[in-house]
Amino acid sequence: MRPIFGHAVRRGRCGISGYSNKSTDPKSATLANPFYRNQGSVTASQRVLSNSGLASSRVGFRGVEDLGGGLAASFWLESSITNDSGQEGIQSFARRSTVSLSGSFGEIRLGRDINATFTNDFVFDPLGVNGVGVNLLYRAGTAMSKMGVPQSAGVSPVLTNAYARSSNMVSYFLPPNLGGFYGQVQYAFNEKTQTSPGVLTPAATDTRSGRFVGGRFGYDRGPLNVALALSRNTLLSDYLTGTTLRQDTVNLGAAYDLGVAKLFGEVSRIKNRTIVTGLAASTASDLDLSGLMFGVNVPVGPGVIRASYAKVRYDYHRPFNTTPDPKARQLALSYVHNLSKRTALYASVARIDNRNGAALSVGGPSFVSGALVPSRSTGYDFGLRHAF
Repeated sequence: MRPIFGHAVRRGRCGISGYSNKSTDPKSATLANPFYRNQGSVTASQRVLSNSGLASSRVGFRGVEDLGGGLAASFWLESSITNDSGQEGIQSFARRSTVSLSGSFGEIRLGRDINATFTNDFVFDPLGVNGVGVNLLYRAGTAMSKMGVPQSAGVSPVLTNAYARSSNMVSYFLPPNLGGFYGQVQYAFNEKTQTSPGVLTPAATDTRSGRFVGGRFGYDRGPLNVALALSRNTLLSDYLTGTTLRQDTVNLGAAYDLGVAKLFGEVSRIKNRTIVTGLAASTASDLDLSGLMFGVNVPVGPGVIRASYAKVRYDYHRPFNTTPDPKARQLALSYVHNLSKRTALYASVARIDNRNGAALSVGGPSFVSGALVPSRSTGYDFGLRHAF
């Protein structure tokens, strides 16, 4: 019998987080409405014991079997855990559940895995896509992937975040010996029932959602790492009405290590398309988002200072519309103090400024709505990370 190598990994984070989300009334008295009384502002705040302020808490199992001749078979099972309440654990392996065959040809991977475009979001985020300082491009992409898509009650948020991960996926990864060049392609099956002829399609007419196509290609050698990623994600479909909600994403990320500091940057373009076929084709609607992020990690003794700035702008393609496009910007700052290779203390703060109807937040309670619109969101994290 050939040797099998495996291990279990648990990464726990727990800390205290605070959120403050402010909504304001942008209106004032006008000639048309001279008696309007501005409603002022309302702030919704919350303080919690959080479980993922520095990196996501998780438990995982991995194993590799040497098949000889340069071939290897492996598996990877990983589940989110909630240290603060203990209510979420190994009920499912929704973070990752894959089996692989690898060799000199590269790697073929099957199962639930990370989407190629989301990979750029966390690889090139100096704060690691966690806590109040999460990459604003990822926040916006996740929110757009849920627009118009029902979120099933009782289902883990990891399962309902189609922007980050896909199930039923087949992936191919290039071998690691290409002089710094790397790449992957992905295809996720929607596993929906198809009926022929189509007029006999039953009441449950979702025949396309869950299909994902993506790829990521880059170069990582010396101080430079740069990658371009693209994806097309079918979020929702209705065969009988002829509608499909599709999300197309393209992003470019880069990092450069100067030694005294590591620089990060990312630009992203996300398009939501509601495609309507047949007689109602003219009712199709679009939503575009463009954004950029740049940041830095600065080693300081046993720790590292992390900072980022990001901004996004929405475009609804509304004809004859004079309303300014919604936009948001985020500033985040963090410090991680390493007590050992496996244990660290961390503290982070972040602030998002929303304009013209944008509604992105660092977390916590929803913005108060009604006559008010989202204005500012601030938050903090501090706590302990331990991995074993």
